[in-house]
Amino acid sequence: MNTDLLAIGGAHIDRRGSLFGPTKPGASNPGKWFEEVGGGVFNAACNLSRLGRSIRLIAPRGGDAAGAQVADAAERAGLDDQPVMFLDRATPSYTAILERDGNLVIALADMALYDAFSARRLRARSLRDSLDAAGYVLCDANLPAETLTALAKECAARGRPLAAIAISPAKVTKLRGALPLLDHLFMNAAEAEAIVGEPAGHPEEWPRLLKACGLRGGTVTSGGGPAIAFAGNQTAVIEPKPLTTIADVTGAGDAFAAGYLDGLLSGIELTERLRRAVASATLTLACHRATDENLSASSLAAQITLVPEARFLP
Repeated sequence: MNTDLLAIGGAHIDRRGSLFGPTKPGASNPGKWFEEVGGGVFNAACNLSRLGRSIRLIAPRGGDAAGAQVADAAERAGLDDQPVMFLDRATPSYTAILERDGNLVIALADMALYDAFSARRLRARSLRDSLDAAGYVLCDANLPAETLTALAKECAARGRPLAAIAISPAKVTKLRGALPLLDHLFMNAAEAEAIVGEPAGHPEEWPRLLKACGLRGGTVTSGGGPAIAFAGNQTAVIEPKPLTTIADVTGAGDAFAAGYLDGLLSGIELTERLRRAVASATLTLACHRATDENLSASSLAAQITLVPEARFLP
């Protein structure tokens, strides 16, 4: 079966504690816990599936109750789930503490299992068949550096475009060896700075700095500030409207990636891909989950009408 997109990377348990009041370091803080399945690639895959795309998911998973929870969530989201199982290992998890306004205080990432997804795993016949059947490939920087580089080479050899989600400033550097082979890299300003090695004086400088590192295309977001997208010789910028309420920032970047890729798969131009990405992220910011379970092509289309126009830069 051919798929619109093959998603390879993080799918794990995402635990978030929301504080009821201002953070008091070194003390007990009243709040509540919430748990769901998350991960950069998993979140983006769920969003794309809800937008009507056929998605196959390949993610390392342990043979535990958490692994079964991931499998159930993938099935509910309509994903073609093809896990790489490590029966004697624990499924990865991400535990975060959030301020009352939804911003991150601190997080603990127990992601050791992802290191076991070595480059040799890409030699499996089933994975190679999945690459051949996919129109587009998406990965995230949860995987080891050597695996990401090997995946980029496999995609290039098969003529399959590959996009990546940066995940964090610490993890995005694992993509250095793959940068020249990536079709697109989704990052925020802190992650872009980790790649470049210096901050941009202005958001419009990111394309030049990132191209100097070998990247052909990418998007750089800056919270509520301007978002920049570049592909080939084109560069676009959008300045989102300020949001009065943010329920939770978790998953917003993954939703941004999904919106952009949905536009790319639809063949729309760069400025409209950027608007679609912002609209998708905005819907996720308004909900208390890492993905908006009510996301659909119609809800996204309605949200796009509320997003400012993006413009090309000279």
